[in-house]
Amino acid sequence: MSLGPTGEPIVRIVDVHKSFGAVHVLRGMSMTVARGEAVCVIGPSGSGKSTLLRCINGLIPVDQGEVFVGPHAVHTLHNEHDMIALRKDVSMVFQQYNLFPHKTALQNIMMAPIQVLGQPKEEVEERAHQLLRKVRLSGKENSYPGELSGGQQQRVAIARALAMRPSVMLFDEVTAALDPETRKEVLVTIRQLVEEGMTSILVTHEMAFAREIAHNVYFTDNGVIVEHGSPAQVMDNPQTERTRAFLEQVL
Repeated sequence: MSLGPTGEPIVRIVDVHKSFGAVHVLRGMSMTVARGEAVCVIGPSGSGKSTLLRCINGLIPVDQGEVFVGPHAVHTLHNEHDMIALRKDVSMVFQQYNLFPHKTALQNIMMAPIQVLGQPKEEVEERAHQLLRKVRLSGKENSYPGELSGGQQQRVAIARALAMRPSVMLFDEVTAALDPETRKEVLVTIRQLVEEGMTSILVTHEMAFAREIAHNVYFTDNGVIVEHGSPAQVMDNPQTERTRAFLEQVL
């Protein structure tokens, strides 16, 4: 079982703002995530959830505010060279699996540690086999993405993210494109990671799953965090009318 959060913050987001043209997507979001904590971010589409994840791993720069992940001041990183150390510590799994179609499952998992981190091929290959076992895909090493179901592709994507040995995992609506059966396979994999103590930030519409695995839930709307607390606090006893209205629609 997970040791749970240690109290030591590994992710700190301080008054982050982000606009795309005239659209102010993040309007001063702040959040602290402890090492070993699982945080679920819920809210209506367009409330800034995915943008927040992309700011955490430096995929998009913030306009204002600060983002810290472990030793990295993400808001100060401006080129790909500076990002390499961050990419080792923060891995992200997207809604679309983004696997290379011409590479096998094993090759997809091995690419980044070899090409980005320069790690030895034999060591990375051994780790890739271990990760495929971990996501329950032993025997699929030589399968191409087109030969795998959506849930299997998403589990390869999770293994690929874990191959970097990150300190923090970001999950962006990773089950949104899956049917119910394959969705469950992916959620089981994520639950296992959380139980092992992987610091995880999940943007999700899976309310039952959020209630089950999250240490804290953040409800966002219109670019701000409306309220946050334990799943029981936010889902069973919401403090704002906006949270109540949202939960009535989705629960």
